[in-house]
Amino acid sequence: MNKKILLAAAGLLVVAVLFFFGRTVEKKSKSATPTTAQPAAPQFNITEYISQAKQKLPALQIVTLGKLENSVTRGDVLNQQIVANNQLANFWKDSVHAFEPYAYYLSKSVKLENSEKNLTFAAQLILDNLRGEQDAAKLNWKTEQAIELFEQAIKLNPESDDLKIGLGSCYIYGKGRTGKPEETMKGIQQLLAVVKKDSSNMRAQLVLGVGGFLSGQYDKAIDRLLKVVKFDPGNLEAVAFLADAYASKGNKIEAVKWYQVMKKLADNPEYDREIDQRIKLLQ
Repeated sequence: MNKKILLAAAGLLVVAVLFFFGRTVEKKSKSATPTTAQPAAPQFNITEYISQAKQKLPALQIVTLGKLENSVTRGDVLNQQIVANNQLANFWKDSVHAFEPYAYYLSKSVKLENSEKNLTFAAQLILDNLRGEQDAAKLNWKTEQAIELFEQAIKLNPESDDLKIGLGSCYIYGKGRTGKPEETMKGIQQLLAVVKKDSSNMRAQLVLGVGGFLSGQYDKAIDRLLKVVKFDPGNLEAVAFLADAYASKGNKIEAVKWYQVMKKLADNPEYDREIDQRIKLLQ
């Protein structure tokens, strides 16, 4: 059974998080206090996961996998490792359709290759995937993998705003939404460096808005999300978090207004029901 992801905003049924992160979201306990000891982050062991997954493969695939795993021989070992890890990644992606082993071997390959382009590709791939991850252990693991890849890419191109936005997004969309404000703040600091240089960077403003919401800084979240919506009125994510930020702050009129906008943009009967329920609770 998947572990439920905790939400930083206490006591709220939050439509945006349901919409963008999936339905397995649990309200944080109202009785929790800042001094309450936090349980250790759940651990995901990729080696054990791969070992267990191998046991479920048909015999022919086990033979193929064994050959790939033992394909590094004497000679140009580095290039052979890169090729072998790429082949293993493709095996798990194409033959088994298992994301975690695919991401694991792809990450090993691009780290050895040390190409900004390929590091960025792998990092963004994992970031996109973790946004929908509902298992806390896998979420922590994917976040760590993506952070390592973005950080290695940034060493190759320290001036890249896109890489800094990617790194900041890992903290906010990853560990930050499991109720860890310190992780959210790490992401916010990365993104603030970008908007300080270019306040018109709407990618950074959007993620800062989401980070502000998740960390309970509703006024800051609203300010940034309004900028994004003004620039791009059809940005569903910005509209959804804007509505939730107003609702969390207690501004019912603005919350309902933006929930209605969200309904039009989403055009999804299932989420219409979620939004209607949220509006009903506000009224």
